[in-house]
Amino acid sequence: MTPTEYVAFERASGARHEFLAGEVYAMAGGSPEHGALAAALMGELRLALRGTPCRVFTSDVRVRIVATGLTTYPDLSVVCGALATDLEDSDALTNPSLLVEVLSDSTEGYDRGAKAAHYRRIPSLQEYVFVSPDERRIEVFRRTEGGGWELDEALGGQQVTLRALGVTLSVDEIYANPLDGT
Repeated sequence: MTPTEYVAFERASGARHEFLAGEVYAMAGGSPEHGALAAALMGELRLALRGTPCRVFTSDVRVRIVATGLTTYPDLSVVCGALATDLEDSDALTNPSLLVEVLSDSTEGYDRGAKAAHYRRIPSLQEYVFVSPDERRIEVFRRTEGGGWELDEALGGQQVTLRALGVTLSVDEIYANPLDGT
């Protein structure tokens, strides 16, 4: 499939698909916990970013990694400054500052491996974040001045700092579950 065929296919599809090297891959839906964590983080980020030139996008928005050709749907994307989209896909962002993936058993290996390698090729990307569904643990991979990547991990009872956005959030607030009182 060509990139143009993929865009037409995706716009007509009721499901979401990743695209790489002419191949289309169906994406699975998430668990209630996955959706709740993504929603909680989105809410916290939206509030923290009020008055800044940054905007949060849900997993309904595609991200295209121009350097590798991967088009995918991160759980959350944040763009700061002017929004840039792909020349072949005006619905796909190309300049995220931060990307978030809520991990799952079925995708964790891919998210940490091949997908993260694609993400690291985005020139505008300053941080990508992994949120654990099994324990209160958020990992932030941050681009260093030398172009490498460093890990900053925050656990329950701690704060997670997203330097790219100038934001610090409570890990416990992100994981709070009013349905079970935690």
